[in-house]
Amino acid sequence: MISYVKGELAAIEEQKAVIDVGGIGYGVYMPQQSMARLPEIGSTVKLHTYLNVKEDAMQLFGFLTRDDLEIFKLVIGVSGIGPKGGLNILSAMSPDELRFAIMSGDAKAISTAPGIGKKTAEKLIVELRDKVDIEEMLEHAAHGDEGGAAALSADSDMQSEAVQALVALGYGSSESLRAVKKASPGCATAEDILKEALKYLF
Repeated sequence: MISYVKGELAAIEEQKAVIDVGGIGYGVYMPQQSMARLPEIGSTVKLHTYLNVKEDAMQLFGFLTRDDLEIFKLVIGVSGIGPKGGLNILSAMSPDELRFAIMSGDAKAISTAPGIGKKTAEKLIVELRDKVDIEEMLEHAAHGDEGGAAALSADSDMQSEAVQALVALGYGSSESLRAVKKASPGCATAEDILKEALKYLF
């Protein structure tokens, strides 16, 4: 099992990054959203990896954070969704957007990923709904530390309330989550977050 690779970013290809580790170039498949956040060619990069072994090939899938890797492993644990399907889903939406789509039952958002139909999206929602936590998702988004745990919990509650209010108003789960993330800094109440988020949505 290769848990991660760390080395020089030698090249960026259409679906993968090539990482030079001690003179050996590892081709690592990555979601498009992650590839867009890679540093410049020649920079040192660390990718958390999943090794997929098939009869005719071994493929490495890489992610910039351990959180991204964990949601990828949850997704490919759903029968009918292989590593390529998981990569397509995480190319179409961020891990946080995927978590919220799962929790809100938004199969339409998930099925925008190439090769993922509505039935597969609905199956993913059913199988993973009990395995994702909106509070954990919002804590990741806030990048809080242990010292601010109490305040972070309160912030997460307000963000969750605001997101749910936007969805009730008819906005999509993914766009609601993005708007709430942008609006949250400096807001004291869920109502304040909601008002600011609506500005981003208009």
